Amino acid sequence: MTTISTTHRTAVAPPRKRALGRLALPAAVAVVVGLVVLSLNVGVYDLNEETFGSEMLWITRVPRTAALVLAGVAMAMCGLIMQMLTQNKFVEPSTVGTSEWAGLGLLVSFLVMPLASLTTRIIVASLFAFGGTMLFMAILRRVVLRTSLIVPLIGIMLSAVVGAFSTYVAMSTERLQMLGTWFMGSFTSVVRGRYEVLWIVAIIVVVIYIAADRFTVAGLGEEIATNVGLNYRRMMIIGTTLVALATGVTTVVVGFLPFLGLVVPNLVSMIRGDDLRSNIPWVCVGGAGLIIACDILGRVVRYPFEVPVAMILGLFGAAVFIVLLLRQRRVGV
Repeated sequence: MTTISTTHRTAVAPPRKRALGRLALPAAVAVVVGLVVLSLNVGVYDLNEETFGSEMLWITRVPRTAALVLAGVAMAMCGLIMQMLTQNKFVEPSTVGTSEWAGLGLLVSFLVMPLASLTTRIIVASLFAFGGTMLFMAILRRVVLRTSLIVPLIGIMLSAVVGAFSTYVAMSTERLQMLGTWFMGSFTSVVRGRYEVLWIVAIIVVVIYIAADRFTVAGLGEEIATNVGLNYRRMMIIGTTLVALATGVTTVVVGFLPFLGLVVPNLVSMIRGDDLRSNIPWVCVGGAGLIIACDILGRVVRYPFEVPVAMILGLFGAAVFIVLLLRQRRVGV
């Protein structure tokens, strides 16, 4: 009797586990949908009692929540692609200088073209982000990496240099307050007519999903990628271009969102492994959910005032970054 029941449990357990696995992603999506609904109903303006409640819903609340979802997906995907291409779990736009380069490009666009359109500013910021990221990649190719911690260290040093130069330029041109606004990473200024450009992120996600297998092979290194017939340099340029475009769009519309691309891909990878294609939906859902949760917390912690979402993300992301560092040290990497 004991043998029969044990055999029965062994036969039933795998299908049950697979069923739970299939329900995990819909459950996560449901949680994010709940956060979206909560975000639409959090704010000083009471949509139910005020006269222009419906107008305010579509002018401010819906655009803000949509921007949160798109920006969260954008930065989480940027972190995923950069970690794959550099073969390093500590890399994301805010730790390699991509965000700082985009901010410098945005500052330059204001100085050189004060009346430029939002699209022009995005193009300039994306070009600077692309150039800065390629510079970082070039530096990595010429540095002997004795430990994985060298990569984020180089990126943080490069970020500091670019950030210091941007601050100097902003002070010299009396644009320091504007630069500080970008660094806050706040969604308070997002309204209808300003966030729509973030839908470019949806196209980027589709492109990444289609090319997921190629990015996975490129992440194995130039030698292996070349041996299987993949153009390694072309994939690096494509990946860097997608990251630069997503970072440029996000920086221009909402500002810097630190550590988002570090936290979400690492948590997904720790739970599910490193299969890029199957992890993309999870990274998108995780990025959107995390940034919405941080934004809601920022809106209620000092109600009716707001704490910038970048501050909440920075605190949470820094804690996760330290945990990852200690975990790497413990396993001896």
